[in-house]
Amino acid sequence: MKNISKEDYLSEIYKNSDENGQVKANLIAEKLQVSNAAVTDMLKKLKREGQIKYEPYRGVELTSKGKEYAKNMVRRHRIWEVFLHQIVGLPWDKVHDEAHHLEHSGSDELINKMEEMLNFPQFDPHGDPIPSKLGIVPEQKHNVALSNLKQNQKGVVIRVNDFDNNFLIYISQIGIKLKKEIKVCEVLNFDKSILVEIDGKKNNLSRTIAENIFVEIKK
Repeated sequence: MKNISKEDYLSEIYKNSDENGQVKANLIAEKLQVSNAAVTDMLKKLKREGQIKYEPYRGVELTSKGKEYAKNMVRRHRIWEVFLHQIVGLPWDKVHDEAHHLEHSGSDELINKMEEMLNFPQFDPHGDPIPSKLGIVPEQKHNVALSNLKQNQKGVVIRVNDFDNNFLIYISQIGIKLKKEIKVCEVLNFDKSILVEIDGKKNNLSRTIAENIFVEIKK
């Protein structure tokens, strides 16, 4: 059985909350790869601690206390990712797991010093926003999933989901990274996969891959 901490739960609730600040319990289970029963047990515990608002079969919502805590954990994690990527030189497919271990160690003072040393980065290596020490989250450019682009549209990559290391390795191998321009050459109707052009080279991307790459559409 996977050992998932309450910090992991709070971070996932924060990262996956919708525009109303809520997230479904089954989505938390999917993201953390644990059973629905395990999620229910932890949600009951977090509710008793005043970290979340939760009723069975309804959405989960962070309280002010829970949101402040979760936002700080996300901040710590993403600053570690930037440090590991820029200073240590780890590729973006390796920083998530390492940062996950490191985010629980070190003081807030250390994190603040690292942020200063890194010149106050606003986004992590995958394009996710980094909350400031005051809890301010930088605004992200309007972005859409690559899967939503039509034939002959172009977009610049501004974020990718870091849900799977193999996904990150694959898209790196075909030249996809932040700030890279992608042109959609063709959309295949039967499975919604797309043919894209990157640096003059063409590759087929499945719908699943395209749904996890986010771009700013070029006019």
